[in-house]
Formats: sequence, structure tokens, C-alpha cells
Amino acid sequence: MLDDALKTQLKAYLQRLQRPVELVATLDDSSASAELRELLQDIRAQSDKITVVENNALDVRKPSFLITNPGQDSGVRFAGVPLGHEFTSLVLALLQVGGHPSKEAADLLEQIKGLEGSFHFETYYSLSCHNCPDVVQALNLMSVLNPGITHTAIDGGVFQKEIQAREIMGVPTVFLNGAHFGQGRMDLAEIIGKIDTGAAAKDAAKLNAKAPFEVLIIGGGPAGAAAAVYAARKGIRTGVVAERFGGQVLDTVDIENYISIQKTEGPQFAAALERHVRDYEVDIMNLQAAKALVPATTEGGLIEVQLQSGATLCSRAVILSTGARWRNMGVPGEEKYRTKGVTYCPHCDGPLFKGKRVAVIGGGNSGIEAAIDLAGVVAHVTVLEFAPELKADAVLQRKLHSLPNVTVIVNAQTTEVNGDGSRVNGITYKDRRNDETKHIALEGIFVQIGLLPSTDWLKGTVALSRFGEIEVDNHGRTNVPGVFAAGDCTNTPYKQIIIAAGDGAKAALSAFDHLIRTSAPAV
Repeated sequence: MLDDALKTQLKAYLQRLQRPVELVATLDDSSASAELRELLQDIRAQSDKITVVENNALDVRKPSFLITNPGQDSGVRFAGVPLGHEFTSLVLALLQVGGHPSKEAADLLEQIKGLEGSFHFETYYSLSCHNCPDVVQALNLMSVLNPGITHTAIDGGVFQKEIQAREIMGVPTVFLNGAHFGQGRMDLAEIIGKIDTGAAAKDAAKLNAKAPFEVLIIGGGPAGAAAAVYAARKGIRTGVVAERFGGQVLDTVDIENYISIQKTEGPQFAAALERHVRDYEVDIMNLQAAKALVPATTEGGLIEVQLQSGATLCSRAVILSTGARWRNMGVPGEEKYRTKGVTYCPHCDGPLFKGKRVAVIGGGNSGIEAAIDLAGVVAHVTVLEFAPELKADAVLQRKLHSLPNVTVIVNAQTTEVNGDGSRVNGITYKDRRNDETKHIALEGIFVQIGLLPSTDWLKGTVALSRFGEIEVDNHGRTNVPGVFAAGDCTNTPYKQIIIAAGDGAKAALSAFDHLIRTSAPAV
């Protein structure tokens, strides 16, 4: 099951176990059960602190296994064979059940332990989903720390009947006590905030009590991270407000064009960004969204940033690096069937459409890459492109046209997402050559038509282009004194990680130059 290199790495990790761990497997005669049995035996062989037992009489999903301590019947449960992106989740669960401490913030860990009530979580994941491990690992940790919390991580590819019965069309999807709890990437603090109803008010009070910053950065993607490092290295009080640290990089699968890093994955790159920023005295305020910017009333005065939580932060200079978000089609049915067949992540959700017919909207690089990826999983892919020709690189187009289960339709204007009330069953488009309306029967639609800058909250405050991008000069300055901007939310051409990082560094240096040339407000 596991190759020799992986066994060697696993053995080294398992040396950190501080107490015995028991793996209780519940199996049947399926091939998946045979695969799981082999995996568990490979794990057992790497540590004398691990034992494996089978109890096939348990009334639980088969195949599945519980990670627990001898003599206990609670812990972390995986239903399926957690390989792929979830192998890391499995290793972390083994360590945490075995007593190895978590690296999460101490206040979060105490908050988990103090949660009262009974919480049974179920998470459906796919092995190719790069967003799923964050959710699985967060809920696993919660179930280890609090006896009132249980969690089962379920491979949707193995338990297809459950996927269909619960009408799950996107992963990760989380259920709490049998009811839908959430979908998509969520980190530990976000999950806790959803079940600890008093957490938001407490956080807002803490933020309101913070002293003014010298540089406050809004956004935690590559531009924001670079700005934070460059500002902090100047020895000035620096803060970062982010809806999720890492930004859109968290939704990126492979990164192969960041100079000096030959290849990495988005979540790994985002984690490296955060580690680098935390090397400095930067106040990171995660899971916070800005709702308004109030310019200073005097030269060198304080700029206010109002947050959706109700808190207000002040700073002498502000750097806007809010990035961009997926562009919607903006047609009838899209919002109604979002997560019910309309999706934006082929890597995460593609396995849920195995053997089905799907469409990809968009003929650029991202759209064609999605179509190529999906063609290996689904029955058929139809690519719909608005323009008269595909815009993707020639090498991608050649690969696409070599696939037998792909159809390309150009001059296609999507006009409606069709469904039966509960899920997608087709798409309607107009042939732009003759205005003829056509319909395609299918079960899934993957939208890949580019990005929109996340700047709605800034309208009327800073100058925006007709595309909604923040207008900046060659120093990253906006039209508002003391306010700078960087990255994909600006009118800087070419939306690339390396360019965003460079823009962030430039904006921080410009902000520092602004600070030393203006007087600090009287305290």
C-alpha cells in the first residue's frame, strides 16, 4: 500500500506518539475494505505504540476505522481510505490522539475545550480536494480535545449513495447533528465561531481596544503578506486584517511559475506566507472582513477601517490588498443551483460527477485545464466559450482536442442554468452567430471565466477603474492620502502571484516613505 519512502517518513512522525493508539476497523468484503486493511497494517508496522483490531459488528459505515486510545470508544473516524490529500489528515489525527500537542493558538484550544453541548460532525471529502484537509483536520482536532464533539470524515467517492441521497455536489460539505452546517474551505477559528455564538462579540471588543497601527494591511494574500514583511522590517507597528490568510492562493492547485520554487501547491504556499509573516511582530487579525474605509480628516491623521464584525481599527497608513474572487456568469439559475451542480473548483468537486455529463464555462487557460482534468473522471465535457475561439495556450488546446469525450462550442453565450428544483439538469445558451437558442442536458457546470476585484466596499472612497480595480500610480498610491493598494485588486496588469508580491513590497516601502514625511497625530 505505502511505498518505502512514505513508510520511512511515517515512522519518523510516529516516533512523536506519547501514548498508545488503537485503530478499530469496521470492514466488509469490498475491495475498499481490503485496501483499508492493508493501509492500517502498514501503519501498525511503523510504531509499536499502534495496534489494529477489527470489529465488523459495529453499526457504522463500512469500510471505516476509529483512531482512539485503548479502552476508549471515541476519537477520530475515517470512512473510506484516506490517501491523496487526506493522508496528511490521517497522520495528524494519529499524532493528536497519541498525545502530540497541536500547534494551533492556545486560546483557540481552550475555546474548543470549553464548548458545551453535543456536536456530531460529518465531513464529505474527495481525495483530490485541496480545500478538504483544512476542514477535516480542524474537526478532527476538535473531536480529540472535547469529548462532546465527534467527527467522521467520509470519502464521497466510496460512499456515492450518501452523496446522492444528501444531494452533495461540492466538497468539503459538513453536516452537524444531521443538518447542513457548511461547505467549502473553513479553518478552525471559523468553525468555532459558527458554533460559539458569543465569539464574534468578544473578538470585536478585542479589536476595538487595539492601539492605532502605523501600517494596516487589508488582505492576507501574496500582496498583503509581502507588504507585512516589508513594513515590519522597518520596525513600525504593522497589522494585517484578512478574511482568510493566503487569499485566493488557497484555491490554487499547482504553482509552477514562482521564481526559485519549481513547484508547490496553493495551500502549502499560503502556509509558507503566513509562517514568514509571523516571523515578525505583525498583528494578524484573521477571519475579519472590511466594510468601510474612512479617510483621515487631517494631514497625517488616522485612517479608520470599519469591519463587518462591528469593530473599527485605526492606522496612519493603509495598504489595500483584498485580491479578487471568481467571476459569476450572472444568468438565471446560477445562484439557485450554486453547490447543487454549479461549482467553481474542478479539482475539489470533479470526483462527485464521476460518470456524468458536465460543462465548463470559459475557454481560457483555467477553463481548458479544468476540462482536461474533468475528462478523466466524467462521462463527457462540453466547453462553452463566448468568443469565436479559445483563448488558452496552444499546448493546452492540443491536449484538449486529443480527448475523445470533450466537445468545444465557441460563440456560445450562456443564458440560463436549468434544474429540477433541487439540482442542475442542463444549460441553455445562445449561438452568437445566428442568435439560435440551444439546450444541453447535463448534471454539472464548472464556471471558469476569470476574476473580479474584491473592492465593492470601497466604492465612493477610492478611485476605481470601470472594471472595479483600484487605480494606483507607480508607487502603489491611491487618490486618498495615506492609502496604498497592491495585487489583484488594482489596475496593475497581469494578475500573477509574483507580481502581487512585488506590488505588496512596493506599497509597503511607499507607505513607510509617506510616514516619515508626515507628522504623527498627537496622542
